[in-house]
Amino acid sequence: MDQPWQILINGWRPALEILILAVAIYYALNFIRGTRGAPVVYGFVVVMLSLTILAAAFQLTVLGWLLRNFMALLAFAVLILFQPELRRILAELGNKPLFTTAHEQRENIEVLVQSCERMAEAKIGALIAIEQSVALHDFVESGIPVDCEATPEMLETIFFPNNAIHDGGVILKGDRIAFAACIFPLTQRRDLHPSLGTRHRAAIGLSEETDSIIIIVSEETGSISHCYKGQLVRGLTAEKLRDFLTSLLVPRSKSRNVLAWVRKRTGEGERVTPGPAVIPKNHSD
Repeated sequence: MDQPWQILINGWRPALEILILAVAIYYALNFIRGTRGAPVVYGFVVVMLSLTILAAAFQLTVLGWLLRNFMALLAFAVLILFQPELRRILAELGNKPLFTTAHEQRENIEVLVQSCERMAEAKIGALIAIEQSVALHDFVESGIPVDCEATPEMLETIFFPNNAIHDGGVILKGDRIAFAACIFPLTQRRDLHPSLGTRHRAAIGLSEETDSIIIIVSEETGSISHCYKGQLVRGLTAEKLRDFLTSLLVPRSKSRNVLAWVRKRTGEGERVTPGPAVIPKNHSD
């Protein structure tokens, strides 16, 4: 009886260390992915692993000693390579809390819905990308830093036709507008209707490369669309846009998840109706 208990007491520290290292490596890889210094890091890791294997296989004493001492300089190399990204992350941590509650997410969603409603009524074209787990580092270099709270008035001002930064897309991070006038990649799909213009093609292209949620407001028709994982849905009402954003951004409670599972098992699940398809319209935005 004492032996399993002793193993548990002696084993929790290594288990905790492994967990901490796993989490640190996971977030480090997510941080490196998509940055300008990522190819340098990947190449550096490949070279170091190759040299380490050679030194161990052929017992190259001098090379092994150099590698062990060179690793001490790795921290300085990381600071130099990722100085802009590290500064940005520290600034973001200081500007907003680490965790966002469901209530705050619903408030952010209402801001987006109200903004799209008002711009649709005024036929102001808009392209809004909501950043998720995949960072949009590659697309902010062409944009203009804004770093202000996301409000309907601010979004309308940015996309107003006479504004100097109304072209391009806006990137939202949480409840803040991070960048404006960003250039998103156009999709290369050939099966799209020719009437789809630059905004919709840019939204599809960005959603194919990242997990961002993109909202589009047509300048000519005032229709609202959303794009996620390469799927474009047009002709949305404010209520459908709100439901879509809520389903992705607001975490469901455990009780609702359990109830949905029970209904599915008992055959009492709700009938899901498909959203509006991509309806060809004659406009160019």
